[in-house]
Amino acid sequence: MKLLFASDSFKGTLSSVKTICLLTKAAKEVFGECECIGIPVADGGEGTADAVIHVMKGEKIRIQVHGPLMETVEASYGKIDERRAILEMAEASGLPMVPEAFRDPRNTSTYGTGELLMDAMERGFTDISIAIGGSATNDGGMGCMRALGVRFLDCDGNELEGRGSDLIRLAHIDCSGMSKRIHDTKFTVMCDVNNLLCGKDGATYTFGKQKGGTPDVLDELERGMQNYRDVIIREFQVDPDQIQGAGAAGGLGAALMVFLQATLKSGIETVLDLIGFDDMLNNVTLVVTGEGRADWQSCFGKVMQGVGKRCRKYGIPVVALVGAMGEGAEQLYDFGITSMMTTVNSVMELEEALGRAEELYYCGAVRMFRIIKAGMEMAGMEEGK
Repeated sequence: MKLLFASDSFKGTLSSVKTICLLTKAAKEVFGECECIGIPVADGGEGTADAVIHVMKGEKIRIQVHGPLMETVEASYGKIDERRAILEMAEASGLPMVPEAFRDPRNTSTYGTGELLMDAMERGFTDISIAIGGSATNDGGMGCMRALGVRFLDCDGNELEGRGSDLIRLAHIDCSGMSKRIHDTKFTVMCDVNNLLCGKDGATYTFGKQKGGTPDVLDELERGMQNYRDVIIREFQVDPDQIQGAGAAGGLGAALMVFLQATLKSGIETVLDLIGFDDMLNNVTLVVTGEGRADWQSCFGKVMQGVGKRCRKYGIPVVALVGAMGEGAEQLYDFGITSMMTTVNSVMELEEALGRAEELYYCGAVRMFRIIKAGMEMAGMEEGK
């Protein structure tokens, strides 16, 4: 019997690696001798680079960059091998890096993300995957592109800093100084939102409020984003409002796809490809996946959906152990998940469930494996008739 464990982290309580340890312990208790393989996974959000580095036995590269408010910070990205690297823009331009009192998307920049990209290219990486969730920014990716040599100019020819407030002042984009290494590099954007750059469902109005934008600030930024879009259309003959995902990370998606010719791809699909997940399924009897809360959102580019789809292709059953099930969780059955169980075993407050997360997860894993064992025994009885 060969078991494969590929669960997302339970945010704030259990890491993906910890779930593997607990599942392995529970499986050994119930089945005795069995082969257990664990793969840390993530969907392109927080922890994605760490998960890939762990599985691929890569390494972290740490450098000094500029944070969202152009402060000096240390950030890291992952070396997968001599050719491939993976980075999370939240390492350099993430919302948690900005104190709540200073959150204003007019003042933040993706410049540090560009510095991570430049460093990776200068070290010779030619295949770079970029997870763009969790941004503090709404600068259209101007800051990121500035770090790569692009100049954004106002109507008087003055270079702009590349913050959200500069969008409305943009008149011309000069790419003559853009790093030549870009042309020899493949960029993959890990993103699971389809928002366009402008409009009511665009970068500003969809994500700007959580970054500190008031209604008046969002209106101002939207006018700026429309100006940014119009300049791109005029100078590059490309309309970002025709590109799904352009509005991700405050418009960074648009910059990566327009200036770097990056390919937009689902986060979990990119992770599974990078770690060679399909090859790991050879001779696997059962896969266990999960996440902290399963609901309808789990069907849109999350770990369980991605793992379920891959396993269904090879006819391998998948069960999920989750912290809680919300509305629409059953939709996951359409994506290869055979069954789901929750870790919570009685009525309790959220604080208690979080405080007992490890204990509840282990006990839930034992219950799950005992049910599976009962099913195996029933199948054996049927065969013996």
